[in-house]
Amino acid sequence: MGQATRILVDADACPVKEIILRLAKRRNIPVTMVIDTSHELNDGYSTIITVDKGSDSADYAIANMATCHDIIVSQDYGVAAMILAKGASAIDQNGLIYTNENIDSLLQRRYIGQKIRRGGGRTKGPKKRTQEDDERFEAALCKMLDCRQSEVY
Repeated sequence: MGQATRILVDADACPVKEIILRLAKRRNIPVTMVIDTSHELNDGYSTIITVDKGSDSADYAIANMATCHDIIVSQDYGVAAMILAKGASAIDQNGLIYTNENIDSLLQRRYIGQKIRRGGGRTKGPKKRTQEDDERFEAALCKMLDCRQSEVY
């Protein structure tokens, strides 16, 4: 029997923490929430790791902790790329499952957006969160967890 799955969450601005906790509790899967010092969190279930406030502190902490058995929840494409390189799984808050097939184009899109903004241009911000986003996330995470559970047991 292999190592059990755990969920690592880039929790600073994560809008789906409650969904993650509900699904994890139901399956008895450990959750680790990583936050920086400007946030407080205590949900009574997950392990909370607080890192220094810095632009990438939580990202690097998650990348360093992750193993190939983990599922990482992050909206950061850079974190997802590091996670995929370790053989772990990653998903964003809208249910997009990061894969080796889509990560390069996502990183390229991020780079182009940054280049436009540095040059004084404007790019669209994120759309307002909807109930459909939550439902899509929940369905995708359920699928990932159920697949992982069957691999482990």
